[in-house]
Amino acid sequence: MAELISPLIKPRRALGLDALRGFAILTMVLSGAIPTGLPRWMYHAQTPNFQFNPNLPGLTWVDLVFPFFLFALGTAIPLALSRRLERGESYPKLLWHIVERTLLLGFFAIFLRHVRPNIINPEIWTNPRLSDHLLGILGFAAMFAIFMRTPKGWNKIRALSLKIAGWIGALLFILLLRYPDGSGFSLYRNNIILVVLTNGFFFGSLIWLITRNNTLLRLAFLGLYLGLRLSHSAGGWTAWLWNASAIPWIYRLDYLKYLFIIIPGTIVGDCFLTWMNTPDENEGHWSSARMSGIVAGMFAFILLMLVGLQARLLWQTTLITSLLLLVCLYLFSGPGNADEQLLRTLFGWGAVWLILGLIFEPFEGGIKKDPSTMSYYFLTTGLSICLLIAFTMIIDIFKKQNWLQLLIENGQNPMIAYVALGNLVRPVFGITHLDRVLDALAPTPWLGFLKGLVYTALLALTVRFFTRRKLFWRT
Repeated sequence: MAELISPLIKPRRALGLDALRGFAILTMVLSGAIPTGLPRWMYHAQTPNFQFNPNLPGLTWVDLVFPFFLFALGTAIPLALSRRLERGESYPKLLWHIVERTLLLGFFAIFLRHVRPNIINPEIWTNPRLSDHLLGILGFAAMFAIFMRTPKGWNKIRALSLKIAGWIGALLFILLLRYPDGSGFSLYRNNIILVVLTNGFFFGSLIWLITRNNTLLRLAFLGLYLGLRLSHSAGGWTAWLWNASAIPWIYRLDYLKYLFIIIPGTIVGDCFLTWMNTPDENEGHWSSARMSGIVAGMFAFILLMLVGLQARLLWQTTLITSLLLLVCLYLFSGPGNADEQLLRTLFGWGAVWLILGLIFEPFEGGIKKDPSTMSYYFLTTGLSICLLIAFTMIIDIFKKQNWLQLLIENGQNPMIAYVALGNLVRPVFGITHLDRVLDALAPTPWLGFLKGLVYTALLALTVRFFTRRKLFWRT
């Protein structure tokens, strides 16, 4: 969208993006801790009460958490890679960086699945064993040693020793661990969410690198993929290309469907780069009342889609969305400084994706996460932008960073946030039998949900502990 300007004029960080990523990862964790027996809108639209029905269209809050995280990944790609270009890093070295991170993410996707306590013992919630909890914690320790970004002040020998110890621990897990069916390590035993992230990061990074000064060309890649997606079911060479994979345990062309979320994210990342490189010398034109209306409008879009599409009030949802878009078009008019210009640009992109999502809603039997539809990609992209705008305004315009600080700190350390509940927090509760206390206090579905909130809050505080001590995992 804009050519990279170097060096950065303002040392600003996109904290709204960190908050979005933190919100996505914590709600993703929470959604995995929901018990049965709650209303349909508390689960994926196609799995009410964990009963899968691919014919059910709709959109729930649980359906939003994964695309929010994918969008944040896409937005971060330009911010991360551009810093390397600014330092004068060569293209071969940058390509190797992308490959190295892809390999680490791929290993993460496979190894994590092998050391999850509930995979080691599928009956862990009814027949827990101390060894299962301990193995989970040891797996967390191995990943900590492998993925931790070396803190400043550490000498090279100390850092290298920690990495070697982590890899040795991981190798011992791979060689020695056995599962209830008698099997051992398998490349096909992986975390599908992380496999999708691995593919999205690799191809999203390459596409951004090729098209970093040409947004239309970047969108053209989505057009090419859309053609393959629509034509492969008809047979021929596109069907062969769609189904072919030399490494099916980590790559399938079908996984790239989430580029419909990641690529728009990279465009938003370019918008943030432009904002970071623009001197902020002018006063804003928007009043506090107008800016409060914008924040309210962004949350209103999310609530409207969740209620309207889940209730299947399609024409009503489309009509109200159109009216709200017109109101917001006025609210975003006449930006006076770089902050307001950024927000207006983001809203423009968000409006485009929301409109496309509503246009595609009747296609493929209505909006669905699984199997995912074009409407799902476009609408969740638009809603991701809405939430990003709201968080950015709260942090950078209203200067209320403290309201979202817990989300920010979790968003800055997402890999630990993704791992720590299953491999640290819950195993500690299992070893100390505190899990039994929580279970006894949660005999009903809604109290079970409250128990999930408690676990999620403890996870968030655990991640905060590591983040404040500058102990980050490389992402």
